[in-house]
Amino acid sequence: MEITFYKYQGTGNDFVMVDDREEKLNLHDISWVKQLCDRKFGIGSDGLIVIRNHPDFDFEMIYFNADGSQSMCGNGARCAVAFAGFLGIIQGKTHFLAIDGPHDSVLNDKQVELKMGKVSGVDPKGSDCFVNTGSPHHIRFVSEIENYPVFEEGKKIRYAETYAPAGTNVNFVKAISDQELFVRTYERGVENETLSCGTGVTAAALAFAQEKDAGEVKIQTLGGNLSVRFEKGPQGDFETVWLIGPAEQVFHGKISL
Repeated sequence: MEITFYKYQGTGNDFVMVDDREEKLNLHDISWVKQLCDRKFGIGSDGLIVIRNHPDFDFEMIYFNADGSQSMCGNGARCAVAFAGFLGIIQGKTHFLAIDGPHDSVLNDKQVELKMGKVSGVDPKGSDCFVNTGSPHHIRFVSEIENYPVFEEGKKIRYAETYAPAGTNVNFVKAISDQELFVRTYERGVENETLSCGTGVTAAALAFAQEKDAGEVKIQTLGGNLSVRFEKGPQGDFETVWLIGPAEQVFHGKISL
């Protein structure tokens, strides 16, 4: 079967996009997902996103990591919104479904604002901490980020017994100012450092600003700049969290499965 695919990127986090509103793809045998995401033998990407119709939402985003596993992906969701706009499914604002539940989003040219799900809080992990932003994230603040061994240290924590068997994403964070961070991420499912991770920078921002009731944190990643805007609920949960940044189409083509 030949399919048309589109390649999108959001601050260097790249995704293969497929419009499957006619539901021709087999999502039960997903060996083809790993094939398309392979950077040597396929198109190459951090993940693959399938767009389908849903009776209660503008669309449904079905996300796969490069290894075929599934999770929520913040940058992927922002790219999915941009893709939905390209397909004419939405205009401006949207209400769509992802693996962690409903999301609202605003599309403005190449800029996408994504409302994340409710975040219960920040859990201490010794000198580090843990935040679940739809995907699990271990956070470690470091004083030197540019030459930090992200792959080596990230892999240790990702596979640590504490997080077995599913594992966790790992973020290394340096505070640049009281309103800006530099974040590098070892991403579960990719099993390597990615240029950016949307759920990861969101987790880092909330961990950094957990004593504040509201605010905005600017984020630098290897792939570009994002920002996280948030408000705390009455129980100390983060009920209103927005991930903001660019998402754009890189190219499209056809490939046989």
